[in-house]
Amino acid sequence: MWFNNFEIVLADRVINRGAVRVEDGLIVEIRDTPGDVTGVDGEGRLLLPGFVDIHGDMIEKEVEPRANVRMPLELGLYDLDKKLAANGITTAYAALAFTPATYGHLRSVENTTAIIGALASMRDELLVDHRVHARFEITFPSAIEVAEKLMRDGALGLISLMDHTPGQGQYRDLEIHTRNMAKTKKIDYATAVEMVKDRIAQREAHGDAMHVVTGLAELAREKGITIASHDDDSLEKAALMHGLGVRISEFPITLEVAAEARRLGLATAMGAPNALRGQSYSGNLSAREAYEAGVLDILASDYHPSAILPAVIALGDMITARGESGLANAVALATANPAKALGLDDRGAIAEGLRADLVIAERGKMPRMRATLRGGKMVWSDGTLSFPRA
Repeated sequence: MWFNNFEIVLADRVINRGAVRVEDGLIVEIRDTPGDVTGVDGEGRLLLPGFVDIHGDMIEKEVEPRANVRMPLELGLYDLDKKLAANGITTAYAALAFTPATYGHLRSVENTTAIIGALASMRDELLVDHRVHARFEITFPSAIEVAEKLMRDGALGLISLMDHTPGQGQYRDLEIHTRNMAKTKKIDYATAVEMVKDRIAQREAHGDAMHVVTGLAELAREKGITIASHDDDSLEKAALMHGLGVRISEFPITLEVAAEARRLGLATAMGAPNALRGQSYSGNLSAREAYEAGVLDILASDYHPSAILPAVIALGDMITARGESGLANAVALATANPAKALGLDDRGAIAEGLRADLVIAERGKMPRMRATLRGGKMVWSDGTLSFPRA
């Protein structure tokens, strides 16, 4: 099937009006000009690679949309699957956390393990290629035991090492964190202050957590699983993570740390909501600032998948405003770059021989998704385009 008369975003350039032919789920031909062929007429719309999302924190909200209101797990996964497809995500790494009991039941060992099992059993019937990004809080004493079993079962595609103790990392600004906690949990400021103090005390009670960090990293290296760090907040931490075999630095806290992670060979990842808004809700590094400085490699949905498309368009326009063609580079943040970091060499770009994971979108005051294809098969459409019958 031909996709004709599209603005096609390749890995290194943009074809103003061209055509792409798809057969048996693969891209088999690319033309720089529109052809006299039958198929899908894009009428100048954008044709992008499907998004590869390394970090999506959405499953818990689908399973428990309100506090203590649990929906059937399968229903939540079906809903999330449709939402991801509608936002152009064709490969999704569900960011599922293993944390101490004080973080709540949604991120307990039992609940997170159940979600991983459900994803595995439902994988063949879902629209999107779902994989697991296991997030291990280093203050969680059973992390190594849990990780060993999951890795042995082949359940994990990515792991990250986290420490969400207030006063460092993502929450290094205690004042901002305390105010955000009070607002999110709908509690008064004084109560939030006490909760923050309790979290810090719990972290100190655990003592040195390096055995957890090194143990998890060693297991992942043995199994060939990509490792990510989380909220690197110092040059020393970036160097430590690099020494452990980490390949992705997620959400570096400052520009200096992002630059150091990049220098050490780590791919830096930040959230699309941050890039779209131009600021971090935690008061940390702006993704736009990192991109302008040339130290941003990957955009993830984080907690809001619909932010990816407008974020990459906005970043592409930023570079274009400086007289450079930036759309290809911006789109690579959500496609080619994460695919490379995760070792997925069959996707992430519009190129002959790769999977036909494609996104059809259009510009406007707010860019809009029109259709998503996975392996050449349409998995979502808003009905705007006419697709020929198979």
